[in-house]
Order: sequence, then C-alpha cells, then structure tokens
Amino acid sequence: MTLQEEVSKSILKHESDVLEYKAVLPPSKSIAQIISSFANTSGGLLILGVTEIGGLKVSGLSEDFRATSITHKALDLLSPKPIVDYGYVQYEGKKLFAITVKKSQVIISVEGRIYKREAAKTVLTNPVSNILSPGGYPRIASINDSMELLKEGTTDSKFKILEHYQSMIKIVDTLKQLLYPQGPSSYTNDKEGKVLTRIIYSSVVDSFETYLSDVLFEIYLAKPQTLKSEQLVKVEDVLNCSDIQEFITFWAKQKVSKLQKGSVKGFISDNKQIKDLNAMDAITQNEIEKILQIRHLYAHRNGIVDDKFIKYFPVGHISGSEHQLCIDEVLNKIEYLSSIADKIDKAAIKKYSLSTI
Repeated sequence: MTLQEEVSKSILKHESDVLEYKAVLPPSKSIAQIISSFANTSGGLLILGVTEIGGLKVSGLSEDFRATSITHKALDLLSPKPIVDYGYVQYEGKKLFAITVKKSQVIISVEGRIYKREAAKTVLTNPVSNILSPGGYPRIASINDSMELLKEGTTDSKFKILEHYQSMIKIVDTLKQLLYPQGPSSYTNDKEGKVLTRIIYSSVVDSFETYLSDVLFEIYLAKPQTLKSEQLVKVEDVLNCSDIQEFITFWAKQKVSKLQKGSVKGFISDNKQIKDLNAMDAITQNEIEKILQIRHLYAHRNGIVDDKFIKYFPVGHISGSEHQLCIDEVLNKIEYLSSIADKIDKAAIKKYSLSTI
C-alpha cells in the first residue's frame, strides 16, 4: 500500500494506538517520540495538517518550511532507526505530510528514552527517577507533584523546563546539609553551599530563557509566516546553518538575547509572537526583570552587590556586600517561573495550535 493510499484509508478516523494527527509541524524531537512509540507498539501513521479543534478537519500543512528536513532530524534522534515511509500527500485538494512507521522487532529509543502507545497517547516508559528523600522537606515533594500535573497536555518546550526544575529540586532535597542546614528559610553559612545555591538559581533562570527560545521555535514551525519580517539577516548566519530548522533555532536564540541583558520589555516588544499572547503583564515583566538581575549578579559577580544591582534593588543592599537567597526563596522562584511558563504555554497552544505531548 502506498503512502497516499494509507492516508486515504485512515484519514478522519479517530486517533488510536496506530493513528495520530497534528495540525502543524512539530519539532523534530516530538516527531521522533511519536515514531518511537509507534515502532515499539504496533506501528502507526502520523498525519500532519489535520486539526482536532471542533472536530476533525483537514486544514493542510504550510510548505513554507520543509517537513522532510524536520523528519530527517527526527530520524537522526532514533536508535536504531525503524522502517518508515514519509512524504507529502494530497487530500481533497490540500497538501498533508504523512509518516508511516512499521512495528520494530527491537526497542527504538529517542536519546535513551523509550516511548510506547497507550490508546491515542505517546507515553514515556522509562521516565527519569524523581524519588525524593523520605522525611525530607514537605514543600519539595509538593512542588514535584505540581510539576507532574503541569506536564499534562504541554508543549515539548514546557515539558523540558519542568523536568529540569524537578532535577533542581531533587538536588536541593539531596543536599540539605549544604544548602539549608539551619532550615529552608535560613541562609546557609557553608561556603560550598553558597556557591551551589547561586549555581542552582542561575540554572533555574537560564532554563526559563531556554523555554522562551524553544517555544518561539515551536511557534515558528507551527506558523512559519510569523518568522517573516523586514528585519535584516546576515548571509553568513544563514550559511552557517545546515538547514531551516537549525536557522530557526539560531534565530529564536537571537531573539532571547535581550533577556540575557535583563531587558524583558525589550524581548516582548521585539517578539510579536509572545507579545500577542498577553501572558506577561507589566507587573510580571518587572518581577522577571528583578529575577534576571539576581541571576546576573550570581553568574558574573559571585553574588557581590554592585551599583547596577542597587538600581533595581535600592532598599536593603550595600555595594560590596554579599547577596544571598535561602532555599525557600529559590523554591519561590521555581514555582513562579513554572507558573509563567504554564501561562505562556497554554496561550501559545491555543493561539498557534501547537503540538502537545
């Protein structure tokens, strides 16, 4: 049976363990996960260009970005590579992209992770262990449980930041004697504990920036027209990228560069895709800007307060003094940034029909 025949036979049937639809082009990693799940179960068919909002509807897939190159990237993530067929097909005058996957006799993994199909869902069968210390700080277990709930119906971008945050709180849980020997609301006096607290905090904030870059990438893939603008691009930058996916990743990271300088408002102003979501009001932007300034202080000055920092925090700080956060304050930032990512994610999924996992 040809790919065209396979699509004609299956299209507009309900999703199942052998059939999945996506309205838009997902990132290569999401495609790889679906292919892995089909190969490890009964085989299956992925059709891009069919929306499920308000009932199944063939919407077609934009050709502005080539789905073939994204699929090649997905296959490169698989080990070993399963038997697949893929390409553009026609249905009622609209162009779709389809990938059919044969059942594999060996386990197919995506960067060491194994997926299977359960009904109409792709499920990770070997998740990273998040076992916490028995009798540990109860708030850590509570945050971990909240992260698990936030993983439902999320983009791949948000899933990654939540997993990273779970890894961070697991470190906090494990290293109590270094990070909060006198309790989570008290500063540690341990030299190595202070360094580690700064590292954890910086990693938490860096991951939020990475999330914004990743979700921009997903929006560009889903709605390629949002990438089009009159902004100048260096030919060298284009030629340094091997394909369109690599260029989009590069461009998304360039857009986030203003965040690295602490300019949240500049970032939102430069990125209509994020601005139009209305997910970060003025109060939120100011709060994130302060969070970023603490990260800059930790990453570049080992926590020693300078005059620039005092401009953002004029009360309670002296130039040359050491800035510290207790673990409860770090956990507050993890919860806060998770909630902002969740708000952005839900708005982006709704507005741009992003793929979810």
